[in-house]
Amino acid sequence: MFEALSSRLNGVFDRLRRRGALSEADVQEALREVRIALLEADVALPVVKDFIARVRERAVGQEVIRSVSPAQQVIKIVNDCLVEALGGGGEGPRGLDLNAPAPVPVLMVGLQGSGKTTTSGKIALRLRTREKKKVLLASLDVQRPAAQLQLAQLAERAGVASLPIVPGQGPLEIAARAMDVARRELYDVVILDTAGRLAIDEALMAEVAAVKAATRPHETLLVVDAMTGQDAVNTARAFQEKVGVTGIVMTRVDGDARGGAALSMRAVTGAPIKLLGAGEKLDALEEFHPDRIANRILGMGDIVSLVERAAETIDREQAEKLAAKMQKGQFDLEDYANQLRQITKMGSLSGILGMLPGIGRMKQQIEEANLDQTMLKRQAAIIGSMTPAERRRPEIIKASRKRRIAAGSGTTVQEVNRLLKQFDDMSTMMKRMNKMGQKGLMRGGLAALLPPGLRGGGRPF
Repeated sequence: MFEALSSRLNGVFDRLRRRGALSEADVQEALREVRIALLEADVALPVVKDFIARVRERAVGQEVIRSVSPAQQVIKIVNDCLVEALGGGGEGPRGLDLNAPAPVPVLMVGLQGSGKTTTSGKIALRLRTREKKKVLLASLDVQRPAAQLQLAQLAERAGVASLPIVPGQGPLEIAARAMDVARRELYDVVILDTAGRLAIDEALMAEVAAVKAATRPHETLLVVDAMTGQDAVNTARAFQEKVGVTGIVMTRVDGDARGGAALSMRAVTGAPIKLLGAGEKLDALEEFHPDRIANRILGMGDIVSLVERAAETIDREQAEKLAAKMQKGQFDLEDYANQLRQITKMGSLSGILGMLPGIGRMKQQIEEANLDQTMLKRQAAIIGSMTPAERRRPEIIKASRKRRIAAGSGTTVQEVNRLLKQFDDMSTMMKRMNKMGQKGLMRGGLAALLPPGLRGGGRPF
């Protein structure tokens, strides 16, 4: 979501680094570039003005001019101001606040098409798996055809209960029935998915306000589509003024949105962004951490989120077995395929690399190398077309075998050669890094998956 903004800001900071000592004029010029970058990212003008004023106040002065590393000092100031703009600095809770007597009502509001129903399913799955909550999903949407059935299907996929559909009931009746069932059957959380409209109107606001008054939700979450830019900010402002929201969930942040909505949301509405939806899968939901997002924007990476994602998706026992085989020099193509599957579970490879410091500057190379799920799946298909003997001993794979493997996997001989070369590089790296222990092996394993042009001469990151 922040790729364009990140690229523009990193260009500004690279020029600052090259200058060494900074004058006040250098800082002012850099701030003009930052202002343009924020405006191009669709950040609201009042937010841009306030942001630049705060950065200027801290950056223009003896503290920066006399600093040992003035460019780094300016970057730190910009980073701190970004964190504040995104709602950091201890200004409110992160994640959902469920600190209330059960059953805790959570009201989902937003415009039609924002991803409200899917987000309800995602939150239900998150609460069930991470917090061991007993969750009830209830659809109050009687406007959109099959909306209630859609939520019931999502509930089944998430492994939670959904309120049985009773034809003819209105939103208030459904909400009352949901809360009654939750109290009788001892549910921890009730997620109430309200109806949306194509645009904000009085009927929508009146319905949401009536449901809120009847259920007294502990959390009122506004779901907004990051792809709509400033319209998302306007929607958030309207809901905050007419209904009142406790938090915001931004969806489709994995798209090519310019990121201005996220930077504007807290300042314009006063409500914190609590969750980010980054895909259609039910587990594609993450907490919003202002400091981590600021780091991503400034090209500093997000190692903490990467480690958390790995801990959630990677089979620890299998990883330990793989590390043991690597240390003994027994790593084969079957193990390579297992490693590919583990990485695939973590999401797109380009997304993973985007969390590593400095990788954002290599975006063009990454795109040209086509580092995505398709590449990993094609490599897995190639290995799947090999015989067990070929996987154990890749050196026996000659021309005729390569043609058979390519035909069986729907790929080309060139792709088979490329995979074998990558595996050979990885095997060499494993032997070279054997003395570095498991941490070194895992770093080498990730680096070996990259095309040669992105490995820094074969060195791991």
